[in-house]
Amino acid sequence: MLGKGLFKGMGITIKKMLGPNITEFYPEVMPNLPKTVRSSMGLEPEKCISCSLCAMACPNEVITLTSEKNENNKKVLQTYHMDVGRCLFCGLCTEACPTNALTVTQEFENSVFYPEDLDWDMIERSKRNRKEGNE
Repeated sequence: MLGKGLFKGMGITIKKMLGPNITEFYPEVMPNLPKTVRSSMGLEPEKCISCSLCAMACPNEVITLTSEKNENNKKVLQTYHMDVGRCLFCGLCTEACPTNALTVTQEFENSVFYPEDLDWDMIERSKRNRKEGNE
């Protein structure tokens, strides 16, 4: 029959049109996100042992970190940067972290105007989040 797809499509459209409105009043009302959402990264620098497993696990080479050895010959984290503009939020880096220093968070408001603002200094970000009480 000619036009069968047209009638099927119009049927779906009419059914949705007559159904209840589904409007979210964001940003006035924050959405309830599932615990499994992967929308941002968080770092606890004091837990990080600078093993670089997260950087090696990242398929897009988003993570760069530097470390120095202290007087006990242990690595101490100096810098930890993520180029979030290239991040897939796949979670492979968090799975590779042996100390759970790197985590996926539910913070989803990450839009920026300038691309260079997507290069995150994770240590500074962690300090700021602690001050604001976000972590």
